Amino acid sequence: MSAYAFAALPSYAASQVIQNDVFWKDTAGNTIYSQGGGILKVGSTYYWYGVKYNGAVTYAANPASKNSDTSFNAVTVYSSTDLAHWKFEGNAISVAPAGQVFESATWLGRLGVVYNSTTHKYVLITQYSSTATGGGVLFATSSSPTGPFVYDHMQAQITNVVTPATGDQTVFIDDDGKAYLVFSNSNGRSHLYVAPIRTSDSLNIEAATNVYNSGSGGREGNAMFKYNGTYYFCSSDLHGWNASHTYCITANNITGPYSAEFVMAGTDADFSHVTQTGFFIPVHGSAGTTILFAGDRWSDFAGNGIGYNQWTPLSFSGTTPKFNSLSQFNLDAATGGWTVGSGNNAILNPSFEADRVGQNVLAGWSNWSNLSGVDPNSNVAGGHSGRWAMTQSYSAAYSASMYQNVTLPNGTYTLTAWVRSSGGQSIARVFIKNFGSAEIDYSINTTIASWTKISIPNIVVSNGTAQVGVYSVANANNWVRVDDFTLIKN
Repeated sequence: MSAYAFAALPSYAASQVIQNDVFWKDTAGNTIYSQGGGILKVGSTYYWYGVKYNGAVTYAANPASKNSDTSFNAVTVYSSTDLAHWKFEGNAISVAPAGQVFESATWLGRLGVVYNSTTHKYVLITQYSSTATGGGVLFATSSSPTGPFVYDHMQAQITNVVTPATGDQTVFIDDDGKAYLVFSNSNGRSHLYVAPIRTSDSLNIEAATNVYNSGSGGREGNAMFKYNGTYYFCSSDLHGWNASHTYCITANNITGPYSAEFVMAGTDADFSHVTQTGFFIPVHGSAGTTILFAGDRWSDFAGNGIGYNQWTPLSFSGTTPKFNSLSQFNLDAATGGWTVGSGNNAILNPSFEADRVGQNVLAGWSNWSNLSGVDPNSNVAGGHSGRWAMTQSYSAAYSASMYQNVTLPNGTYTLTAWVRSSGGQSIARVFIKNFGSAEIDYSINTTIASWTKISIPNIVVSNGTAQVGVYSVANANNWVRVDDFTLIKN
């Protein structure tokens, strides 16, 4: 793709583990700061661009503290040959040096990079706003994929768009090398657009095509992938950088006509692994193609669970995509294949962060109670990690259970959870049953004042299923709280 030569990256074994629900580290052991960006493949090397926000640094230093600091620090760039080991290449754009527009940014994000074969320039395209220059789509260029990128200009209006600025946007590069901006309008975000990026120099967004209008609320986190000739335009709910179903429309032509909107299968039980759509990564290998969903955990830096980036593989039944919500999987970038990781947590929404707001029936879980018209089951603020935990409590005597049925490979497992309890219940227990042998319980009906980890080992699953949950027979105002379930194969 480029005539420029770069230092070779270390080579690794073909299949690599990708672990979600943690803060990712680069090859030097430092936290990866990259949000709202995208990936450009140059030869056999993937370059990952994203934004480092000052609040992200504060959150990584103290995950118990929530903050809303989206002030711009830098656009970072990392490189990899296997999509698992990432080398920090430096800052593609920084607030400094003084004199460039970046030091006055009130917002910079939702960016991507394209390579222009005519000018031999790498072009970074991002949303930008500042008190000094207003807002629009900003263009910066470099002769190297690692930068530094130098400000070129800002485009304030895209033809055919109902607002001057874009809503959430990403860059999509088609199989033929043509690049497009995929976005919604800025105010209301009910209009979805595809617009070509000018072929001659990649320094202008051409007239947009309005491909879909949402009648059920705006859409953000707009991103696109292509699989077996079908275009998938996917977005999230418009509710403030929080976990969401993933909504998609499809077409055989990039400008449409597009299908009716549908919720991607697998994103319902834990709202896309407690993320918002960020971008998609096509992994073309010798044996096939995997599409990776690259989800962002924004949530004003804390409250949606540990980690900023959550990548999961998609699978397909014909043209219908399915989101595989995995805490761990193995990816072979050379073959384009993936498998479920041996350390994958079989429980969905295990930390009860997906729902975003207080409610009784939680995503991925089912409830039972002996009371009519009320439910002692709910989530509660103040989890072991993140913002929420599940709880059972009521002002009158009650019996209640919250449970999840899981499908999993046969084998020997360990169930863990973090618990607190008022004590005083005749029964309060974490349980696992329906796995091919007798139910196993862990009693929590004594006073447990602070978060305590409990474990049920040696669970031999023989029928490919299990039911995990919490069950209480309690007096008025007795309570239990449970958080951070894991069910992992030994």
